[in-house]
Amino acid sequence: MALHFTEAEFAARRAAVCRDMAQAGLDGLLMFRQESMYYLTGYDTFGYVFFQCLYLGSDGRMTLLTRAPDLRQAQQTSVIQDIRIWADRPDAEPAGELRAILEEHGCAGQRLGVEYEAYGLTARNGKRLDAALDGFAVLSDASELVTLRRAVKSEAEIACVRCAAAYADDALEAALPLVRPGAFEGDILAAMQGAVFRGGGDYPGNEFVIGSGPAALLCRYQSGRRHLDAEDQLTLEWAGVDRHYHAAMMRTLRLGPPPPIQSEMFKVAAEAVTAVEEALRPGNSFGTAFDAHARTLDRAGYAAHRLNACGYSLGTTFSPNWMDWPMLYGGNPTEIVPGMVIFVHIIIFDSDRGLAVTLGRTSLVGTKGPEVLSRMPLTFQVD
Repeated sequence: MALHFTEAEFAARRAAVCRDMAQAGLDGLLMFRQESMYYLTGYDTFGYVFFQCLYLGSDGRMTLLTRAPDLRQAQQTSVIQDIRIWADRPDAEPAGELRAILEEHGCAGQRLGVEYEAYGLTARNGKRLDAALDGFAVLSDASELVTLRRAVKSEAEIACVRCAAAYADDALEAALPLVRPGAFEGDILAAMQGAVFRGGGDYPGNEFVIGSGPAALLCRYQSGRRHLDAEDQLTLEWAGVDRHYHAAMMRTLRLGPPPPIQSEMFKVAAEAVTAVEEALRPGNSFGTAFDAHARTLDRAGYAAHRLNACGYSLGTTFSPNWMDWPMLYGGNPTEIVPGMVIFVHIIIFDSDRGLAVTLGRTSLVGTKGPEVLSRMPLTFQVD
């Protein structure tokens, strides 16, 4: 088996989730989030785009229902022993087959948690699931049950995050020599992703973000490539990834002399990054950390140009994105605790002037405060 963690660690994670189930009054959990399956068993696939469910009983028993292409995937990457296959056919009803499996496990009349908040459970399949189990069991939304556990990393997971952070630094170092007038965005992307792969890393949960000129004011990936002008701005957001564990970074780079206002924007962004990071201390809330971002930018006159969130937790995530729970936004009461990995990004988009400044890096929360995982300085890169 190609396990990324020991069987003992997986067993400890499942035991903790079973205790959480008992505390929530659940007899079992129906998992549709690939992150949950990976976290508890090692199962590694993108097969969750089809109907796929991992059942975990409060007694620790597990059964995976999936399609034939994922049989060997589960056998080789996970500790799951009981793997059932539903066949592709016009009248396929995998939700009904899941009910039959639950009947085997004596789940009739039991209270089962369901990960409804899952990319692997479409609205259509969710309705089919509810219909198949109507009158059979009592279903309860337990979408955050495993996610809460995943937010705090073990030492083995932290080792993966540190590798990911090193890959992210490598990617930036690979990009910087290429950021020159006339450079092709595709070459920059290729160098960055290539650095991660050469280090032994993985694909990220979503595409790297790249945008120059007016597109530097975008913080989502868009298709299409351009060559950089002699005077230009380039926004990059990327992540190093190790065994699906992410460490993200963000930068806006400048070609040619920056307008004084853009240099000032960067100075304020750097102040905001350090202010938020200073708030990433055990006992504080995610909302408190966001407030440090808002105060810094608003005091400098950028209230109209900032976003309503300034980062989020990172961990093991699958497509379509690497953002994890919880998020840094105003009023979020979630407590910051040691073992969390948090990406802080400061984004200032001044559409009136057509100027962008972004700055972001990942930190590990320790018992006494945050540890920045990047070795790269917070400097305004100007060519």
